[in-house]
Amino acid sequence: MAKQAQTFFLEEWLKANSGAISNTNSTNSTPQSARAIIQAWADLRESLQQKSFTQQHYQSLQTLLNSGIALYVADPQVKLILAILSSPDLSLPSESYPLFLRLLYIWVRKSSKPSPVFINSSINVLFQLFSSQSVTNKSSLFFTEFLLLLGAFSFIPSIPENTRTQCLDCFCKIMEEEYKLVSLFDDLVPSVLSGIGYALSSCGSIHFVRILDNLFQIWNKEGGPSSNVQHGLMILHLVEWVLYNCIQSHEKIIIFSREILESHKSQYASFSIVMGAAGALRASNRSISSGLMELRSSAEKRLEIIATEYVSINGNDSVLLQCISLALARSGDVFSREKHSLLLCLTSAILTEILPLKRFYTNIYMNSSNKGNHEVKEHLQSVIFKEAGVITSVFCKQYAQANEGSKNKVENLIWDFCQDVYMSHRQVALFLKGKDEELLQDLEKITESAFLMVVFFSLAVTKQKLVPNIPKEIQLDISVKILISFSCLEYFRRMRLSEYMDTIRGVAGSVQENEAACVSFVESIPSYGDLTKVHVSSNKMEFTWCKDEMQTSRILFYLRVIPTCAEYIPSSVFRKTVAPILFLYMGHPNGKVTRASHSTFVAFISSGKDYDDERVSLKEQLVYYYMQRSLEGYPGVTPFEGMASGVAALVRYLPAGSPCIFYSVHCLVEKASSLCSEFPKEPNSWNDLHDELEPCKKLLDLLLRLLSLVDIQVLPSLMKLLAQLVVELPEDGQNMVLNDLFAQVADSDDVTRKPTLVSWVQSLSYLSSQATIKGGGQRKHEKSSAIIWNKGRLFGLNRIFARM
Repeated sequence: MAKQAQTFFLEEWLKANSGAISNTNSTNSTPQSARAIIQAWADLRESLQQKSFTQQHYQSLQTLLNSGIALYVADPQVKLILAILSSPDLSLPSESYPLFLRLLYIWVRKSSKPSPVFINSSINVLFQLFSSQSVTNKSSLFFTEFLLLLGAFSFIPSIPENTRTQCLDCFCKIMEEEYKLVSLFDDLVPSVLSGIGYALSSCGSIHFVRILDNLFQIWNKEGGPSSNVQHGLMILHLVEWVLYNCIQSHEKIIIFSREILESHKSQYASFSIVMGAAGALRASNRSISSGLMELRSSAEKRLEIIATEYVSINGNDSVLLQCISLALARSGDVFSREKHSLLLCLTSAILTEILPLKRFYTNIYMNSSNKGNHEVKEHLQSVIFKEAGVITSVFCKQYAQANEGSKNKVENLIWDFCQDVYMSHRQVALFLKGKDEELLQDLEKITESAFLMVVFFSLAVTKQKLVPNIPKEIQLDISVKILISFSCLEYFRRMRLSEYMDTIRGVAGSVQENEAACVSFVESIPSYGDLTKVHVSSNKMEFTWCKDEMQTSRILFYLRVIPTCAEYIPSSVFRKTVAPILFLYMGHPNGKVTRASHSTFVAFISSGKDYDDERVSLKEQLVYYYMQRSLEGYPGVTPFEGMASGVAALVRYLPAGSPCIFYSVHCLVEKASSLCSEFPKEPNSWNDLHDELEPCKKLLDLLLRLLSLVDIQVLPSLMKLLAQLVVELPEDGQNMVLNDLFAQVADSDDVTRKPTLVSWVQSLSYLSSQATIKGGGQRKHEKSSAIIWNKGRLFGLNRIFARM
């Protein structure tokens, strides 16, 4: 509205605000050179002089109109046009009349002070054309341009009142008698509505009522224009434009309120009333006029009435639902009353019209993907989808105003929607994988919007429900449902959102200190059997659990949340529900998932009290399989940092001297020995194979760190196994380990184990040096001699440990 002063053509403004794409000559413009335009006017003068209008002259006429709204028509050109139209010697083709009328329209709208003489002459010529049956019976486009020009003439401030009345009378007559012709094609509707807008803004009260009546009932008439969202948006902005121009006319505002908003007329299309009310709201938002402010209350009541009627009959009018959504999105804040029907309509619109995933999934299964591809692409370009963000914002505001009953109903619909999307999209993705990737990508653009909608709605829910005056049970129930819903749509989270993190913190903080809520959340995780079920796609490709990206994203969400509440998960629940999935996803090729699995293991191992025998027993049982599962995937699948944190946790939190700690140490040494034995033992081999030896070096480093972590009962066994491993290493490998050991023991402040470690390191250093000296002299000896020497070295180690 701020740019209305610079808007010459109302139809262009309406189309721009409705997302309409025009194929008419007026907007389908091609830049024309000044020479081409001058030549076109010259050709038209020639036709008048030669008293002949040929195809070449028609092409010149089109050349002018191909310039679109950039063309300027001055008084001399108007004189030429009128002379051509009124010449009895020229036989004009019927298709040329709408083009001449469009040129006159451009003149009227662009001229700051059109000549009264030319105005009167134009109107006279116009009525002569209208009375010509040979013209009026042939062209819908002629009627459309005729209406547009009549409206534009009536909108000229300086036009005499009797002439204005004559134009408006003719305008109303055509609308009432020839409405089928002016609404035959959707491309003509913007021009017809613009003519109506000009006429409404300039007429008196009698014509105002007649034209309003035609505007709102034409959509329900047989043969009238189609009811669609673009036409609805044009009505919205048309009413906004008209009422904004009627600020000084309090009488017109009262008439609009009485005829359109306060009375129920069955002949009026509901979608047009909704958009008319929204236009009134927009006009009131942009003006402090008392008349428009009074109109606001009537408009809000009418919107609520129509929404209530729709909800009461469980309507399925797609256009009406979309129009209600867009009306609310473009009208600013609308106060919702007791029944909160607007909220329910918005919910239905979001789930079925703005994010119609259920319909798309069904159609893809039942029809070919080609049809589904076209349908989805069309929706992505639609106005309703492009305004999904604004509609979601309005939806959240309406939710905040609603009563508890309406809030609960809407919440359940949204949570169920998340579950449906998770189940259905996985199946459709399997169906389309490798078959129609483009359609799958387009579908995911809609699901990403669905994710954003759920995030913002969930944040609105937390602000309403996670507050002190709401019972704790309700808060916990809401928190769990939000977490489950987020897990279902986690795959579609493609960006960092502060709203997402704020919601997660709020609901996770609510859940993590309540055992019942923790159990409820954990038990919602898909079962091991469901996760490992093998699916076969439409092109016979098998999809196992590790290839299902959407399922993996959901499990990753659980594995990130469970550590925050591990303390309150009962042992029986963890054993039955979490442990199988935890160990399964430790073998997943995605590093994020495996790291999250190790983090979940660490959280459980470090949870609980030492006197909880059942929990301690379960921890010890899990350790055996944890070490097996971790080491079989190392190096490669198992991330070293994840495994190291798991080993450190079990050493720190399990009872001292636990057999599973001995087992873990033995497994680590065995794995390190196996990895190191794969490489040659020549001098400097470790320096030459730095990258290849990295996994082995990391395990050695972990074993060295365990010297300061394991309890005193396990330490001798660790030292013995580690010494046996070190003396088997090549010289540069031994030096590396010994250097690390010297530094670690020197920095240690553990007065209990330091004396033992000092003695052990000295002995190990001596044995290693002896092995180096003897190894140098025996390098050319036979293999049997080397074996005897190694046995002697191990025997020496055993004597040292026995003495310690």
